[in-house]
Amino acid sequence: MGDAYSLPSCVGWGFPMRRLLSVALIGAACLAPVSALAQAAAGDEIDPATLDLAKLIECRTYDVPSYNALAFWLVGDEAAQARAHFGLTEEKTDNFMLKAYALKAPITVFGRQTRHIVFSSSGPMAVLDEADPHPLARQLEILPAIDLPAKFLGEREISATTDKGQAGGFTYKTRVTLNVSTVTSHPGKTLAGCSYTFEMIENGQ
Repeated sequence: MGDAYSLPSCVGWGFPMRRLLSVALIGAACLAPVSALAQAAAGDEIDPATLDLAKLIECRTYDVPSYNALAFWLVGDEAAQARAHFGLTEEKTDNFMLKAYALKAPITVFGRQTRHIVFSSSGPMAVLDEADPHPLARQLEILPAIDLPAKFLGEREISATTDKGQAGGFTYKTRVTLNVSTVTSHPGKTLAGCSYTFEMIENGQ
């Protein structure tokens, strides 16, 4: 086997002792570009200023490279320009796995308006003024993986791709999922959005 490739072992992403590269680009504790290889996966030819934030949250139109282009813009040298472009003001949150922002103007997602969004380790989510996540989950045809009084978590796969590459090389995987969840850091709220993940797994020799 060849060398293992991994991102820094930050909370919410990075997989030490595994031959896996997961591009989870905006984490609460790990807001920084990660490697030239990950940058190559970020979709350098995509202009992140042309992306529609609401569509990105709703898993509409865009793919993993599109999200990665936005993610690197938000953590790069032009981060202030990126926040200004999307009207984002950082908010404090007790959840170290989320990066929270207030929007200058509300956006409409899933038929609801919000002025608050968060970024998890793999994508953007709207913070909605709904204590009960079940109506939205049913609307989005999402079945729960966890459904408890204190926690709801569910997802629906939108797309997935696999490129096995050549022997001795790498297998590249992308996955886009629509997610609904609740978190204790946002009581009385439902979080809903899209996850965009990229993995690079070393093939057997």
